Amino acid sequence: MNLRSAPRATVGLGILLGLGACANLSFLHKPPAPAVAIHPPAAATPDVAPPNAGVFPLPRHGNTVIGQIETVIAGPDATLSGLARRYDVGYKEITEANPGVSPWLPGAGRRIVIPAQFVLPDAPHVGIVINVAQMRLFYFPSPKPGQRPIVITHPIGIGRKHWETPIGVTRVVAKIVNPVWNVPPSIRAEHAKEGFPLPNVVPAGPDNPLGAFALRLAIPGYLIHGTDKPYGVGMRVSHGCVHLYPEDIARLFPQVPIGTPVRIVDQPYVTGWLNGKLYLVANRPLAENRTNWPTTHRDLVQVVRHAALRHRPSPAINWTKAAQTAKQDLDIPVPISRGTPGLDQVLAAAPTVQTAAGELPNADPPGPGTRTSPPVAPR
Repeated sequence: MNLRSAPRATVGLGILLGLGACANLSFLHKPPAPAVAIHPPAAATPDVAPPNAGVFPLPRHGNTVIGQIETVIAGPDATLSGLARRYDVGYKEITEANPGVSPWLPGAGRRIVIPAQFVLPDAPHVGIVINVAQMRLFYFPSPKPGQRPIVITHPIGIGRKHWETPIGVTRVVAKIVNPVWNVPPSIRAEHAKEGFPLPNVVPAGPDNPLGAFALRLAIPGYLIHGTDKPYGVGMRVSHGCVHLYPEDIARLFPQVPIGTPVRIVDQPYVTGWLNGKLYLVANRPLAENRTNWPTTHRDLVQVVRHAALRHRPSPAINWTKAAQTAKQDLDIPVPISRGTPGLDQVLAAAPTVQTAAGELPNADPPGPGTRTSPPVAPR
């Protein structure tokens, strides 16, 4: 019922960012770390998102859409990569939500869409769910007595073509602090051919591609881990492992117990409900799975019909809007029930977030809908 897909790739940058990826590796590491409280290190960049980024109450009453689309006015030194990290979205998400905008020079005063609204994947809300098409991880921790369930979601980097992140069900079998990377000969040979030779062993530290924390999966050689190249998050840059921003894996690591189930899916068309309205978010298929897309929408029709039939009463669908949403591929949930606002109206209604005092010297004055987020302490 779900098509396999992924986003556009920035090839040159992706190669550079992917030089330290990991799959089918052997590891030298310390014994598995206990699940103790570990706090992120002091930030090295003001781009880092605040500690509660990506944490949402689990929706009730059948709702499966979380978060909110926002806009931000770019400062003179802004980049889409920097804004993506600041708002805990990935490179693919922010570039696709802002077509035609230069990732490196968006321009002071330009209004940038922050696609911080997400549709939960069509999977059990248990443990970790990774949608590779969405390039996003969702963690559903078991709530403590009396606490409302939450969902934690973060953007991820995934495997490149020919090094795809595997699809299936697995679990976390070990937790590693300060992992050491024992680089296999195949990856050393690949990197040497590309002009970036690697040593036999990469010690723990700031230049280690595995970052400071890693969750080992039962699938041999695959990890969920940090990275020394955070701006590759939201791209296909790895040899199959799942990369998170360093601050995201540091916050997630102590919360995930050994044995946590991990379900990896490939769902480019994901439908969800918000206040009785059906929403659709579409992602471009992975290059290796792009068969007759986007001219053929059989998978889209199947996904939307299945969602509508499971709901009572079944909504009337605006099929023209659904097809247009799939074709635009903007990583933005759009309501597709009849009589709901279009994409332009959705974006026009998005509140504007001012990131920090003094950051917007060339921007238009904030309007009445502007809110200022708390500044992030230097790390």
